[in-house]
Formats: sequence, structure tokens, C-alpha cells
Amino acid sequence: MNFKHLFLAVCMIATTSMYAQDVDKATVTGNADAAKSAGDDLKKVDTGDKAWKFDGVVGLNAAATGLVNWAAGGKNNVNGVAYAKLHLLYHKDAVAWETNFDTDFGMSYIDQDEDPLQKTNDNIKLATKFGWEFHENWYLTVLGGFQSQYALGRDYVAGYNPAISKWLAPSYTDVSVGIDWKKSYNGADFSVYLSPIAGRIATAYVGDKWNDRYTKEAALGNLKYAMDNAEKGTVEYNIAKDAYDVAEKLYTKDAYIALGNNDFRTTLQDKYGTYGYDDAGEKLYKNFRAEFGLSFKGAIAYKYENLTLGTTLALFTPYAGKGFNVKEAYEKVNGAGTYDGYFEYSNNNRYFGHFDVDWDVNISYQFLKVLNVTLSTSLKYYNGTLIANKDGVEAERVQFKSVVGLGIGYSF
Repeated sequence: MNFKHLFLAVCMIATTSMYAQDVDKATVTGNADAAKSAGDDLKKVDTGDKAWKFDGVVGLNAAATGLVNWAAGGKNNVNGVAYAKLHLLYHKDAVAWETNFDTDFGMSYIDQDEDPLQKTNDNIKLATKFGWEFHENWYLTVLGGFQSQYALGRDYVAGYNPAISKWLAPSYTDVSVGIDWKKSYNGADFSVYLSPIAGRIATAYVGDKWNDRYTKEAALGNLKYAMDNAEKGTVEYNIAKDAYDVAEKLYTKDAYIALGNNDFRTTLQDKYGTYGYDDAGEKLYKNFRAEFGLSFKGAIAYKYENLTLGTTLALFTPYAGKGFNVKEAYEKVNGAGTYDGYFEYSNNNRYFGHFDVDWDVNISYQFLKVLNVTLSTSLKYYNGTLIANKDGVEAERVQFKSVVGLGIGYSF
């Protein structure tokens, strides 16, 4: 027992002794009201009027696979994911302020020559809402939210791996005013929020330096890959290096685009739908897409002993989308039957009644004080976000991710 523990024990004993003396004195004098008052005062000190509530789970999950003469195949690998899911609530009188922060970042090392280090997880989600209770469990609420990622993302394919995402590309920022219903029942906190006055900004921001760097990388990527993966001094290396050096001297961004290629900025803006069309069907690229629409959010947070459960569902649909017909506009300029594009609408189904969906589930169980088992799932569907299948066909698709982990964690 260290000094802190000893000091705490002494304080507890002294406090208990003083309380016992007060109660005993009240009893002896026959003053029952004084005894009750002393007990009530002690209870008030113990429980307090706690307006703040802070809970969550933080941890590190890791896994390693080692193979020696393994007939079934496979490669040695090490995986690690750091994560934090935090919930802060202030509730006093008619005021409630709630903030949620969910984040994770993971890397994988694979024992192979090509792309041994790969990013597996990268997520930032911050949401905060401030409400005033105008009726029991009902709040007039202002809400703000932000989603993005930390690091550059790549498509890990054979050979050159193109960059496909980065900080603020994409990102989603939400601001809204609405009605929030909150209630706690049997240890669970429930929340349902509806806003007919909601704004969303979807961003695919790429600065000039990033655009120049990764446009050049895309143009020379396969040649650079061939050079980097040939043994120096060999005929193969010299051929690859000569080809790369010539291509680098001849490269200009304008020449690369003139061959029908998109630069890095335009590629990401295509992918994440931050563009529109003019009346002639000409595509107009933008760093962001701002919309005004309807928003719905629901959440459940539950903790029972060592089990923590959280789930959130967010829906958004814009008001202003008009379903501009690309085929009709294109054929006005180029003639009937000339349009062979995939999408019929310029806004890629971004009009009222078509919802963006974010649904997250997080389950954590803590045992032996420091070990945590976690299950996280995330389902997304964004109108206008293009995802290629194995055949390279791009379309709006349901995105789903699940992560099961065992590691060091702490729930509170």
C-alpha cells in the first residue's frame, strides 16, 4: 500500500467516524430530524449533481501471422489498428450538449516485395449538438459534424498503386437545426434527431502542389515502378531507367491531359461527385458540393458492466437536385443516339428522396482489466460517389467495412 492509498484510507475512516458521531449524537438527543438530515447530506455528497458524463473506449488491436513451410500458402504479416470512440455529454436543467468522436488508423505489414506496408483503416468522425429542452425529453437542437481521413489512400493493385483519397478528399461537413428526442432507459441512452433545415458540404479539395505531384506520379507511375523493382546494374534496370528518364524530361501536365487523361484533382472530383453540368451538358468541376436538405440521425449508447455498445444511423437527402438529364443535353449538341454514358442524371441521383446513408455499429467487451474484444462495422451509401467493380465499371455502390479485434483496450 503506497502513501496515496494510506492517505485515502485515513480520510475515509475519519469521515465515517465523524458521520457516526453526528448520527449517534442526534439519536441520543432524540432529534430524529437531525439524524435524517445528516444522512441526506452524506448521500448528497456521495452522488453529487453531475452535469457531465464522459465514456468511451480506446485501444490498440494487433495480430501477427508467422508461416514456415506452410503447404496451404500465405505470407507472414503483422496488422495493427489504434482506435478511440469517445462520448461526452453535458446535461443540466434545460441545456444538453453532446459530442461524439470516433477515429481509427491501421497499418499492415506483409512479407512481400511489392507494397509490403499498406494502410488498412483511416477514419475521423466528429459530431456535436447543442440543445434546449422545451418539453420533457424534447430539444430544439443545433448540430455540426465532420468526416474525413488522416493520410493518403491508395488502390493496392499489381504494379503502380494510384492515389485515390487524401485529407479533405473526400470530407463531409454537416450543419443543421432541428428537433432532438433524448431518453435514458435501463442504462441505455437513446437519441432521435430530425432536421428539415440541414446543410451538407462534400469536399474533394486538392491543392496545386498535390495536384502537380500526383498527376505526374500517375503519368510516370508504371515506368517508375518498373525501375524501382529491377535490380540495379542489370540490363532490365538500365532499360527501365532510360525509359523513365526520357519520359520525365518530356512530361508536362498539359500534354498528359491532352492525351485524354484527367489530372489528380479532376480524378478525385469525379470519384466523389463534386461537379455539376452547364445547360449544354459540359461538366463543371468544383472543390466542393454544397447542398440544402433534410437530415435524420438516430443513436443508441449502452454500457452494462464490461460491455459497451454504440450504434448511429445518419441519413441526408438534398432538396435542390433536379435530375438534369445528361443524355438529353449531350444529344442536343452531338446528335441523337451518340450518348453512351452510364448515368442518366448529371447529379448522379442527388435529388430529394435519394438518401446518403451512414450506419456504424461498435461493440466492445473488456476482460482481465486490460484486454478488449471489439467488433466494428460501417455501412455507407453516397449518391454521386463512384466505385469501380472488379471489371472496372464505375457506379454508386454500397460500401461496407467490418473489423474484429483483440488487443489492449480500456472502456470507461
